[in-house]
Amino acid sequence: MITEINAKTILGHHSKPDSWFGHKYTMNIYRGCEHRCIYCDSRSECYGIENFDKEIIVKKNAITLLKDELPQKRIKGTIGTGAMSDPYTYIEKDYRLTRRALELIAGYKFPLSLLTKSDMILRDIDVISEIAKTYASIAFTVTTFDDDLASKLEPGASKPSNRFAALKRLSDSGIYTGVLLMPLLPFINDTVENVVNIVKQAADCGVKYIMPSFGVTLRDRQREFFYKKLDILFPGLSNRYRQTFRESYGCGSPNAKLLYSVFNEACEKYKIEKRMRHYAPHRIAGFGQESLF
Repeated sequence: MITEINAKTILGHHSKPDSWFGHKYTMNIYRGCEHRCIYCDSRSECYGIENFDKEIIVKKNAITLLKDELPQKRIKGTIGTGAMSDPYTYIEKDYRLTRRALELIAGYKFPLSLLTKSDMILRDIDVISEIAKTYASIAFTVTTFDDDLASKLEPGASKPSNRFAALKRLSDSGIYTGVLLMPLLPFINDTVENVVNIVKQAADCGVKYIMPSFGVTLRDRQREFFYKKLDILFPGLSNRYRQTFRESYGCGSPNAKLLYSVFNEACEKYKIEKRMRHYAPHRIAGFGQESLF
């Protein structure tokens, strides 16, 4: 189900850029996501999104808001999108709000950090290349190199093989690309083989950085959903989670120490950074932007 709303604002603001991605501003055009990843933290009650992958909320006035808000920003800093819901969820094919937002970001010469699991992003490679003249970082989440396993964990997202192909095209176009190797689900994809293969394939695609997290976070509604999916896809595994982690929020892989070691060796071998390079925010001279037109 699709619900259209008029939002009050479109750009969230951080007092300081966040340490992981350097986001000064955040932009979420859609709420909810059609990729249906079984582990998604955005199902947690704290985000207030009911039926996360069944009802998609569209901020239909997003472009009008962005046109108004961008020229009012005193600080030119990175606009981040994709942390709460994928900017390339399926309905973007019809709404094209992400595309139009990127065109505005390019026009006002703001930097961008975009996270996705969809190769639909290749549709917009021309606009992203324009943003990259200022700064653009495009990161794909890749939890497994195995397309078959991914079809269970992330049934609506692009196949990992297609994500790597998209990363190569973006990298070949001179765009700064990365991989989020997270989450690694205990007893499922937290293996040496998986980590080594992801790093190697990322290197083959020209990826410049990989940021990992060897475990998964689980809480309230998200945990309940995840365990129900485990009962269907991996019978008996939810009991192992309950016994091992109980009500813990952070569920680290028992293999974490080994995986970190293997990951570090592989990144050193392929000369891949383990953090992304951030754009340095700065005050806009005279306050305000020149007209886009």
